[in-house]
Amino acid sequence: MALAAVAATAQEKPEEPWQYVDAQDLRIINKGWDNTARPYTRIPAYLEDSVRETLWERSQCSSGIGVRFATDSKRIGVKYRLLWDTHLIHMADTGLKGTDLYILEGDSAWRHVNTNRPYVNNKEEKLCEFTYVSNLDGKMHEYLVDLPLYDGVEELWIKIDSGATITTGRPDLIDPNTKIIAYGTSILQGGCASRPGMVATNILSRELNCEVVNIGISGEGKLDQCMARAMAQIEDADMFLLDPVPNCTEMMCDTLTYDFVKILRDARPDVPVVIVEGPMYPYSRYDSYFGNYLPRKNAALRRNYERLAAERPEGIYYVTCDNLDGVEDDGTVDGIHLTDLGFRHYADKLRPILAEILARHKH
Repeated sequence: MALAAVAATAQEKPEEPWQYVDAQDLRIINKGWDNTARPYTRIPAYLEDSVRETLWERSQCSSGIGVRFATDSKRIGVKYRLLWDTHLIHMADTGLKGTDLYILEGDSAWRHVNTNRPYVNNKEEKLCEFTYVSNLDGKMHEYLVDLPLYDGVEELWIKIDSGATITTGRPDLIDPNTKIIAYGTSILQGGCASRPGMVATNILSRELNCEVVNIGISGEGKLDQCMARAMAQIEDADMFLLDPVPNCTEMMCDTLTYDFVKILRDARPDVPVVIVEGPMYPYSRYDSYFGNYLPRKNAALRRNYERLAAERPEGIYYVTCDNLDGVEDDGTVDGIHLTDLGFRHYADKLRPILAEILARHKH
């Protein structure tokens, strides 16, 4: 009883105070434009009046955007305000509206530390707060936080010990001098990764050590010419990666591909364009309609690629859908959108191809 009385009256040690650092004072990576409506949205503000309402809304998701920093803090966490606090029935909230923390081991290996469980305490304020890790060694380490894939972020703070140092980190990590602009659909955006770090563009960014701008817009990767013109204005683009087929009909693949790519090539003749076929969904092996229709879409895409390559063969590349998303190995959630396994297949196929093209065109 005496021991119980002592335990009941003992006071817990109060938590040490946090220092909250606005991510805007650190290094934001994987953004294509500075003139966005909000700090963590993905297309220029001027496009709001030029695109469909659904395209604009889904472009407000923060997919692919990250925060780079270095700190000697023994604790690291995050606090952020969501735009919508949305939910999908086929995607984990950790990927939808959570955040990842990665740490650099050695000179080039990014390792996953933890993922934010996006619990919103106040539905009006839409604030999430989470501590990724405590009891670190107090040495300076390089970190990366990936933002939500299918929700927007209004504000974001990195939280560290009150007396800790924080910087924007080594500039050669996620090299700002190499930038891939990736355009596509919900699959490219990140549906349905279990956490933000597993979307293909973020895997490629870490493993190619470059910025990969995610312009995957769910249901809206329909080869709109205004999107091509905006992408062509990204002055530091080193590659355009195009993966729009899942959102396009056969006719769209046949009639829109040429003009979309030509806008990019005419405006930026020295920037290579990589065109990716649409995947063969698992059910297309058994559904005779899709088994016939999906290859026809890719055939239309390829005809336009061949036309563009005949006009000017240098700087244009074509990637087939063979082994692209690992559908033979349970690579999808719902027959279309990818699991983490599917994203790993996608990234593993593209990584050596993109690395070779970048080496060829970067001097």
